[in-house]
Amino acid sequence: MALRNIIKDGEKGSETLRKKAKRVDLIDKKILALLKDMAETMYSVDGVGLAAPQVGILKRVVVIDVGEGLLELINPEIVQESGEQVGVEGCLSVPRLIGEVKRPQKVIVEALNPQGEKIRVEGEGILARALCHEVDHLEGILFTDKAIRLMDSEEQNEKD
Repeated sequence: MALRNIIKDGEKGSETLRKKAKRVDLIDKKILALLKDMAETMYSVDGVGLAAPQVGILKRVVVIDVGEGLLELINPEIVQESGEQVGVEGCLSVPRLIGEVKRPQKVIVEALNPQGEKIRVEGEGILARALCHEVDHLEGILFTDKAIRLMDSEEQNEKD
């Protein structure tokens, strides 16, 4: 396992963040190593999610852990959403900004697990938010594109 460099918006290589990721057709040793590296990288910076484009790989691969255990998803697709929530989001690729973003309250995602089995993940609240955020990354969309209001993270810390 190895820590990967997280691409920051506006830095060299950040054009990857705006590109659509490609489907994974074969789950091989490279994809499994990528999942492990991404999880290690996410945990090392206290993140709750990380998509492969954030580490420079245009593959439809994400890892998420909102405190309920690690989710490793390959080719995730949101197949159902309901309700609405507005909450504050940040992003490892946009470190100095946070924003209020409207997301579904509940989503159902279909994906493959690392063993290649089709799975369904039902997420509500923070998990729904994280699933939407990471799937957006696979489409080249950043939370700043959907934010109702953006704030400097230092400004927010002063309020708290």
